[in-house]
Amino acid sequence: MAPASIIEPIADTIQPKKDTLNLPEPARQRLTKAGIDLSGGYPYRPDVPLYLQDVYKIRNEERPYEDAGARADKQKKHLFSAATKVTDLTTHIGTEIEGVQLKDLTPEQRDELALLIGERSVVFFRNQELTPQQQRELGEWFGEVEVHPQVPQVPGVPGVTVIWPDLFAQENAASFRKPGGASSWHTDLVHERQPAGITHLHNDTVPPVGGDTLWASGYSAYEKLSPLFRKFIDGKQAVYRSAHPYLDRENPTAGPRHIERTHPLVRVHPGTGWKALWVNRAMTVRIVGLDKAESDLILNYLHDVFEKSVDIQVRFKWTPGTSALWDNRITIHNASWDYGGRYPRHGTRVTSLAEVPYFDPGAPTRRQALGLLDKNEKEALGVE
Repeated sequence: MAPASIIEPIADTIQPKKDTLNLPEPARQRLTKAGIDLSGGYPYRPDVPLYLQDVYKIRNEERPYEDAGARADKQKKHLFSAATKVTDLTTHIGTEIEGVQLKDLTPEQRDELALLIGERSVVFFRNQELTPQQQRELGEWFGEVEVHPQVPQVPGVPGVTVIWPDLFAQENAASFRKPGGASSWHTDLVHERQPAGITHLHNDTVPPVGGDTLWASGYSAYEKLSPLFRKFIDGKQAVYRSAHPYLDRENPTAGPRHIERTHPLVRVHPGTGWKALWVNRAMTVRIVGLDKAESDLILNYLHDVFEKSVDIQVRFKWTPGTSALWDNRITIHNASWDYGGRYPRHGTRVTSLAEVPYFDPGAPTRRQALGLLDKNEKEALGVE
């Protein structure tokens, strides 16, 4: 659970702003049933920090973290025995579970779900009866819930972010040629000292056609690389930036600047122990120690491997009341705007922060750990 010292100062700064858009009826019904007070306007928006230095201070100390999946039963018997059906959507990424309500999970099932997300990258649950409060409470099980200093939030529930494209379009107009926003490959909160672990998006309102979300596997993207190239990037550090820029208090006339952090280019998931490529085109700035031309060349290649390898991706069609839980440490994702804003879309999102990213040269790949390597791969890696 997030410390009160972190949540309360940010919660105190949230001020209501009455938006003119009509809230989609399924969203209104869900929020009203959950006891959310909409009388002061929806959503609540934080009082946005102006200066870079102030944002750096929000979560600038290392905090204890234990991965829930690391303490789970590897067979996941509590979770799977409660489900009516478990379906892997593709070979490398994505699983759908039926017959389970997220709000009713036991502690053992929550841990096993965390491990399943760590193994399959993203897990889906349809027909969920879930309040924003319950969504946040589940997020607290997986780690400290991130309370963003400037994105719209559910009134009275700090850390439950509002995902409402119609609202965003008021500020940043989208079009067929330039959909913008989340319609690009990215992963969340890479600029944090302890970046995002599991994100849980619950969509209560979705278009009848379109609006799918795509995820790609960082485990498999890493395994697409030759063993020699893996050795080259193993242990390398990269600079990752925030999605939002801020003014530098010491040089405000220089214009907005992004928060930047340095993390491993390849990281190891603490729950599975597997290596994953951790880059995204939107927010990975450069590889430390290389000239710009060298860094750009390598990063562009890594982005292409991630984005263009359709066999390591899953594309999910939403239905109302569906939850997706994915692990930002081992994925990138992309929200398709092919519905062109013609239909309402609304959801709530909770992101749990994880560990300080680390690299372990002795860690296996996913396929190596699962015994899936063919003879040529074994010879190239020098393993039995």
